[in-house]
Amino acid sequence: MTFIIDTDAVSPGDRAEAIREVIWDSVVRVEIEHQPDPTRIMATGRISDVAGINICTVRSNATTIRRTRTLVNDDLEPSVFVSLQRSGTSGVVQDGREAVLQPGDFAVYATERPYMLANDHGIDLHYFRITQRDLGLRPDALVAVTAIRLGSGDPIAELASGHLRRLGEAQGRFTARQAQLLAPPTLDLLRAALTSRLRDDRASAEALDAALESRIFDFVRAHLTDAGLTPTRIARAHGISLRRLYTVMSDAGVSLAPWIRDQRLAHARRLLVSSSVGHLTIEAVARRSGFVSAAHFSRVFKAAYGLSPRDWRDCRRTGS
Repeated sequence: MTFIIDTDAVSPGDRAEAIREVIWDSVVRVEIEHQPDPTRIMATGRISDVAGINICTVRSNATTIRRTRTLVNDDLEPSVFVSLQRSGTSGVVQDGREAVLQPGDFAVYATERPYMLANDHGIDLHYFRITQRDLGLRPDALVAVTAIRLGSGDPIAELASGHLRRLGEAQGRFTARQAQLLAPPTLDLLRAALTSRLRDDRASAEALDAALESRIFDFVRAHLTDAGLTPTRIARAHGISLRRLYTVMSDAGVSLAPWIRDQRLAHARRLLVSSSVGHLTIEAVARRSGFVSAAHFSRVFKAAYGLSPRDWRDCRRTGS
């Protein structure tokens, strides 16, 4: 079920209570300090669930949020929140630390201890609530990583940030089956980002291994247009053998070479009709899509779509 937050649909005098009711019922019990003038209270957002991961995307004006010592004694299963900054800045305070988040940064905090979220210039965040049972971190490990800024400069945190951002932006559009498939890699990535900050080499190595599949997919997407992208290069970039690479891809249900080819073809289709890059030649489209030659590209494209790249572009532009 998806809940929509929109204070424009509520009279000013009822907005604070309406927001509190939705957040308490669907996310977590917290005290919310709003604008003193009720006519200035503004919030829009969406709350949904992806296979047990509660996602709340919110934009609002300046707000301070506190989970007090009284509220931590509620019946919510011990959980972890991840705050992912979309724009602006915010602060997360817990366990004697404060993380100041910039766009793309995230921080975690636990629900069974008091915390404060400072949003002096407004909220523009994705919040993800995950049970501590599903996250699987030891209690002492979790305490060590709360209210720490994670993001730019940390390759694993950057990977997790990008994944969480895409997950938040697509919430409400997943089928039940898709949600079930997304939950495990999401937890693996977040666990990897957190344990990599611990002074525990074994935990960090296990986390990196758990996130290997996602790291490979992101690497391939980032280098998709490079004609020199080979299985050997992919394996070397991740410090694994070719055999290990093919095993990881097989476990993910992916045949590596056909998947790369299909991704390149999809990229080429977009270029063929893109107005932002002008009228590219077929050779230029092939080169920008990672194919070794225009002739090879044309053969593969026609085999996949039944039309040559030029015919496909002409049909798309004429609407036939």
